[in-house]
Amino acid sequence: MDQPQSPATARVEASDLLDVEAPDSFFRHAWTELRKRKLALFAVCVLLILYTLGILAPLVATHDYSETNLVKTQAGPDAENWLGTDRLGRDIFSRVVWGIQTTIILTVVTILTASVFLGLALGMAAGYLRGVVDIITMRAGEVVAVVPDFLLVLIIAATVRPRIKEFGYWLEDNTFISGVNSSGAVDYIVLGLAFLPLSWFGAMRLIRGQTLAIRDAPYVDAARSMGVGTPTILLRHVLPNVITPLIVSVSFGMGAVALGEVVASFFGIGVQPPRPSLGVMIGDVTARTGSAAVETLRSHPEQLLSPIVVVWLMIFCWNILGDALNDILNPRAR
Repeated sequence: MDQPQSPATARVEASDLLDVEAPDSFFRHAWTELRKRKLALFAVCVLLILYTLGILAPLVATHDYSETNLVKTQAGPDAENWLGTDRLGRDIFSRVVWGIQTTIILTVVTILTASVFLGLALGMAAGYLRGVVDIITMRAGEVVAVVPDFLLVLIIAATVRPRIKEFGYWLEDNTFISGVNSSGAVDYIVLGLAFLPLSWFGAMRLIRGQTLAIRDAPYVDAARSMGVGTPTILLRHVLPNVITPLIVSVSFGMGAVALGEVVASFFGIGVQPPRPSLGVMIGDVTARTGSAAVETLRSHPEQLLSPIVVVWLMIFCWNILGDALNDILNPRAR
């Protein structure tokens, strides 16, 4: 005849139902699989090089990005100017490096705030709580999603930037505010706010779908039956299971936001001169008309190719890495 279990033993066995597999072995397996994919590993190496150049731009740049040399305009690559100079005599290599930093700042800030924090928090809340929270969150996201991306960025950039600058001029006696205005941080704030609506809804919808599937899992039901609170369930049981699709979403989002920043700067609604941007550099060359543009592209193609190649590499490598991570981390793909 079976002996009755003690309350302590029953609590231990019930708590076993709540344990989620430790992610160490899972991510170790993911890294092992990633190393087998030569193209994905190449993409990681290229991204590391580009991001290192951007982060260390003050140390890597050979010249001041706004320094002009009218004696040496549109010069070809040489020992002093590795990628030549533009029509104002500015060093192209230094401007490309600082342009990479601009793209990195905007992509990282946008993805962290929109996809990782806002999208994750709203997606988990909508999927787990459902009801009114789910309805309000989804309807708000759908309203934003129906507006064309570029039009939304244009509206926000055109309306927010003047307001922030007017506020800065009103407080121009404040040393901190005047420093923020003169440093060009306003452009980062404006573009960050403009890209925010474009990034959070996709991540939120993905996390919501994953959370809906997890909330009725046996171990989550067991946690609720034991009186575990909602915050603990979300952090301990839901969050570990939605991290992997979020990583894939972020990897694709980094390339998309990088392209958006370049396009916005190309059309003049992004980062404003003299702060360098890859989009501004492309626009400087393509804005020339007639024989001047033809002569520049014929004699000095590096002025256009340098920023274009960097942009292409960033987008290409993030997409390659995203595809690889999707194959590795997606259980259905395995």
